Amino acid sequence: MSRKLIALAGALAVTAALTASAAAQDYPTRAVKIIVPFPAGGTADAMPRIVADFLSKKWNQPVIVENRAGAGGNVGAEAAFRSDPDGYTLFSAPPPPLVYNHILNPKLPFDPTQFIPIATMGKVPNSLLTNSPRLKDAKTVKDVIDFAQKNPGVLNSGTQGVGTTAHLTSEWFQTMAKVKFQHVHYRGSAPAVQDLVAGTVDVAFDNIGAAMSLIKGGKIRILGVASEKRVPSLPDVPTIQETVPGFVAVTWFAIVAPPKTPQVIVQKLNTDIREALRDATVRQRLGNLNAEVVGGTLAEEAAFFKKETELWGKVIKDAGVKLN
Repeated sequence: MSRKLIALAGALAVTAALTASAAAQDYPTRAVKIIVPFPAGGTADAMPRIVADFLSKKWNQPVIVENRAGAGGNVGAEAAFRSDPDGYTLFSAPPPPLVYNHILNPKLPFDPTQFIPIATMGKVPNSLLTNSPRLKDAKTVKDVIDFAQKNPGVLNSGTQGVGTTAHLTSEWFQTMAKVKFQHVHYRGSAPAVQDLVAGTVDVAFDNIGAAMSLIKGGKIRILGVASEKRVPSLPDVPTIQETVPGFVAVTWFAIVAPPKTPQVIVQKLNTDIREALRDATVRQRLGNLNAEVVGGTLAEEAAFFKKETELWGKVIKDAGVKLN
């Protein structure tokens, strides 16, 4: 290559870098959309709306949350995946459409592992819940384990469906605690919760944000939280790992970008969302959802997603969970 061509290539590279940097500084110049793959009203919807409120004020641009529910989160995930990778369409979700579904269904027409992790907004621990007459004397996680080991196959575990966070958490608990539950799967949360309250279901695993009102109202009992440490809102409730070492299962909520989104845009998004997560008002609102605020660097987010995919991939494989 001649010196002139080398010089030209270098100049073009510098120009491209400067252009990309300028684009990042100007971004966003119009409305940003965050696709949420579940209906409005739940934690998966509330959390990105809190962050969107902050970003909208910071950027002086609308940040719109669009709900596209269906197929366990896959409808919204695919729409975001196939969006233009320009930073104007993002995706916010809990684990299923990001780390479970492609393992449960290898024939998905897109690969969620190609999403670019931007920021995990918060983590809400799952919990072991009961209102079963069979477990009326159970006061601790150990009591449930002891009963299950003495009466194999008697207890059942209710979930919102096959391959859901509740189901996989239950499967992992059974492996770690060396017990076996019958799986009772429902079509959604409402009937599962109804039977948990009625005592038809012996145990269930759900995040404390969803279950808190029933816990506070005395409708169900919480025996343990699946977090690394006890949660401030329930200081007297032990962690499950105090009985089953290493058992930590949280429902996290993250924002990701479509594949090939420019790195400078991704970095700006990470920086600004982390700023949002340091804001006192944002933290208070997330705390009201019983969430532990996270917000890592891009490297930390990539490592976290890799770890979660490996963990739940092993749980799914070991338990033989499949979607029919």
